Amino acid sequence: MAKPILQIIVGSTRPGRVGLPVAEWFRDRAVAHGGFDVELIDLAEVDLPFMNEPNHPRLRQYVHAHTKEWSATIERGDAFVFVTPEYNHGYNAVLKNALDYLHQEWAYKPAGFVGYGGVSAGTRAIQALKPVVAALRMTPVVEAVTIPFVFKLIEDGRLRADDLLNGAADAMLAELARLAEAGRRLRAEAAAV
Repeated sequence: MAKPILQIIVGSTRPGRVGLPVAEWFRDRAVAHGGFDVELIDLAEVDLPFMNEPNHPRLRQYVHAHTKEWSATIERGDAFVFVTPEYNHGYNAVLKNALDYLHQEWAYKPAGFVGYGGVSAGTRAIQALKPVVAALRMTPVVEAVTIPFVFKLIEDGRLRADDLLNGAADAMLAELARLAEAGRRLRAEAAAV
């Protein structure tokens, strides 16, 4: 059986963002883990407009090419890591929009979180995301990576992670790998109904 596909989704689209170097660091940890085929998905490149589909996402009756492409991308994933900034005690609108575009494509897949920010390290954004992904039938893992004062860790466009961050990433990857296998079985059972 092929390795599960882990999709790392960069939630921030702002110019000068640190989300991309954070996601690139996590991608390197995921590749080193060896349990996944890893894809990095940058929402700045996906560039979804605000939800403009006329039909509810549960129906999967998409009319726009950008939605069909987004659906195909997320459909092939077996597990996700959302790399999220914290804005005003929550996560950003671009990430919420990307989640809301689809429904069934997310189901029975585990979700991990890498949060970053100032003193709160993105923890409030992660807590706000958990009920959203649960409503999409995803399984949020308990293990997470939270990066306080992230700007102090960016050097020459790369995140300088310490042993604590690397350990947190490895623990989350191990849990995502376990749940990705279980999710494949659940999706197969749901499709057979």
